[in-house]
Amino acid sequence: MGTVASEKELRRWAEALAGVARTGMGFTDSQFERERYEEILLIAGDIKAAADLGRDTTTDARGHVEEWMREVSSGVAGYITPKVAVGAAVVNDEGKLLLIQRADSGVWLYPTGWCDIGYSAPEVVVKEVREETGIDVEVVRLIGVLDGLQLGQSRVPLYSLIFFCRAVGGTLRPHELECLDAGWFARDELPADTLGSQRWAPEIFAAVDGETRDVFYDDLRQPVWRGGE
Repeated sequence: MGTVASEKELRRWAEALAGVARTGMGFTDSQFERERYEEILLIAGDIKAAADLGRDTTTDARGHVEEWMREVSSGVAGYITPKVAVGAAVVNDEGKLLLIQRADSGVWLYPTGWCDIGYSAPEVVVKEVREETGIDVEVVRLIGVLDGLQLGQSRVPLYSLIFFCRAVGGTLRPHELECLDAGWFARDELPADTLGSQRWAPEIFAAVDGETRDVFYDDLRQPVWRGGE
């Protein structure tokens, strides 16, 4: 009996299909091709709706298609790429890691945020940590780049740039809308429902220990590109 696809895999497949279709629409003037791409979007919408079953925010396939279609434009502007976010691996003088319990999902994770236009990625880190937790940080260096869909962190395609940071001031004060809770945790005290810790915790705590490793990123799937088969 075959393995049942996970919610994470269904969402990744749906977004990958939708990305191909929307990019195709942006680079064709053929009505025939646009109709074929719209059919692909409907299939992707069915897959994403299946991934959403049981969630409070479940929508039907047509709702996903309408959302995707709003992002279609011509030429380079229509080339669909992942959004960019930052993650802040903040440690204090005791070597403990700052985690927040996200209000949208209830899971624990390091502070994260979308990259705002007009700010560099490190500036967004400083801003987001301050807004979400009340803690002031010093950005030390980039330590990781992860795909949010593969990590299971996001329901939309994104690349997360993870920066190692040190707390330099402020008072822990979780944002009342974005966080259910926040706290400092040692490596053996991470909450049970911490998202993806098996992937990033060893790398972050290696930085805490003073190790300088190469930037970590997602393992490559095989084949990387279906077109190369």
